[in-house]
Amino acid sequence: MQNLKPLKRFGQNYLHDKNIIQKIIEEFSPNENDIILEIGPGKGALTDLLIGKTKLYYAVEIDKRVIEDLKNKFPNVIFINQDFLTLDFNHDLNLNHDLNLNHDLNLHHDFTLNLALTQQTKLRIIGNIPYNITSPILFKLIESREIISDVLLMTQYEVAKRIVAKPNSKDYGILSVLIGYFAKPEFCFKVSRNVFYPKPNVDSAIIKIDFKKNKISNIRDELFIKVVKACFGNRRKTLKNSLTNSELINVDLTKINFDFTRRAEQLEIEDFIYLTSQIQKLID
Repeated sequence: MQNLKPLKRFGQNYLHDKNIIQKIIEEFSPNENDIILEIGPGKGALTDLLIGKTKLYYAVEIDKRVIEDLKNKFPNVIFINQDFLTLDFNHDLNLNHDLNLNHDLNLHHDFTLNLALTQQTKLRIIGNIPYNITSPILFKLIESREIISDVLLMTQYEVAKRIVAKPNSKDYGILSVLIGYFAKPEFCFKVSRNVFYPKPNVDSAIIKIDFKKNKISNIRDELFIKVVKACFGNRRKTLKNSLTNSELINVDLTKINFDFTRRAEQLEIEDFIYLTSQIQKLID
């Protein structure tokens, strides 16, 4: 794998700085009882330092060129040669699986990752993810949050800033609100573009997302997401204009006691919760 050429279509940029790798591991702080799933192990830079710290380790890698080498190098890892976005988290996983048999698993593109995890054994996810599909990955993690404990991701620096942004800032948007509502995000540290091969055009950052946060409302998740997306649909316009130009056009906003002359970036998460609850009442 030493001379493997990164593929642009997979958004591959290999991390090669050992100090940064060690810093990521320390931030993740694995323990032996964790069930870890790594997104995009690539050449196994993170895998190499994590595998000895936990008993059950999955790694999802789309690049078929590296799978056999990875399996030979890390025989105790369950490698899944598949696009992470196509994984299905809905079936059972035998948590007592004999890891010595992992090498015999029939791992192919249509493999379904089966996970039925107890409250005490939720997944911990780590990965240097392709920047071109960051948002879809984050939405998939939100949808699967009931079986995920926490996530540590390498993302584009600008995306990391958006995730932790506060209201009334240019970075505040859909990701800020949704991840702040469903989880507790934390900006860990910035990573220079110079520690990757090939060197990307942007800097990166490590972001932590803790899904152990308890939700404080009874509104429907899908409606909350729909309302947030609609509010930010026309960022420069007022909430009234944004909502009436969305799929919520039939909601009678005059029946809601709310200041619709504001713009979406002025609202706190609590404002989005209240607005969604009122819309939900009208719809129901």
